[in-house]
Amino acid sequence: MARVFVSRTLPGRAVAMLEEAGHTAEVWPGELPPPREVLSDALADADAAIVLLTDRIDASLLERAAKLRVVANVAVGYDNIDVDAAAARGVWVTNTPGVLHETTADFTFALLLAAARRVTVSERAARAGGWKTWSPTAFLGPDVHGAVLGIVGLGQIGTAVARRARGFAMRTLYTSRTRKPALEEELGVEWRRLDDLLSESDFVSLHVPLTSETRGLIGAEQLRRMKPGAILVNTARGPVVDHRALVEALREGHLGGAALDVTDPEPLPLDHPLWAFENVVITPHIASASERTRARMAEMAAENVIAVLAGREPPNPVAGPRASPKRT
Repeated sequence: MARVFVSRTLPGRAVAMLEEAGHTAEVWPGELPPPREVLSDALADADAAIVLLTDRIDASLLERAAKLRVVANVAVGYDNIDVDAAAARGVWVTNTPGVLHETTADFTFALLLAAARRVTVSERAARAGGWKTWSPTAFLGPDVHGAVLGIVGLGQIGTAVARRARGFAMRTLYTSRTRKPALEEELGVEWRRLDDLLSESDFVSLHVPLTSETRGLIGAEQLRRMKPGAILVNTARGPVVDHRALVEALREGHLGGAALDVTDPEPLPLDHPLWAFENVVITPHIASASERTRARMAEMAAENVIAVLAGREPPNPVAGPRASPKRT
């Protein structure tokens, strides 16, 4: 019987699946992530771990985890795990690809529309008694229908966003490490260099993983290149955007607004200047938060753990004894 540490209460049948496979699941009961010392002690005595993007699994934790065979991340991204250190110790690292792109694309458009049409600020004003009458000038924002959308990163999520953009008759530009001729033909998307995409787009939506190349990808120079009045949407990772530069671009009035489901850091401190802007929508990293998607993500993590503990290769390896680390 193997011991599996689960770093938070999970939706769906993930824990039941582990128990049905004959394993013992120890679930951290707190609302907040386990403190580092708790996580370190738990991994030191675990055969497997199911963790979240809030759990930093670095080389020093892995050094203590002599029994550990697999770390299953309940996420597509895995920048919270030192995959090279894990692979060097013969520990599998897995993720949950191919399950959250449609849900995240839905939420991307929810954010885009909320920022463009002043949904959150007008709702707050109405609740506070500010709805006195119908006004021809209150809460005006740009049209989404027929606007130009720039997608940075045309992977599964970016592609799903491009499909939704067709319903709004948007002209869609994209930039990616490689051109996607088949998708250009199918969806009518147009490839651009990043600088050109920024200068042409009314809305810019980010869908890249967090890597050394994408950290700070959208900085002061890139924000200046954006079309005046454009809106930035980020459902990727917070550090892809330089937040100091974003604050300055908003203060200068260059941007029309921003919609952020991810921030740097997370959670964003309540005294951070981004909260002060009425044209900024901030949500607590919930782009994949549909009941079905989150449950499936957790169950995929359990499937990865069960496979490794049974001596099989996991369905969704990122790195491990027989897999070269993925480079996103």
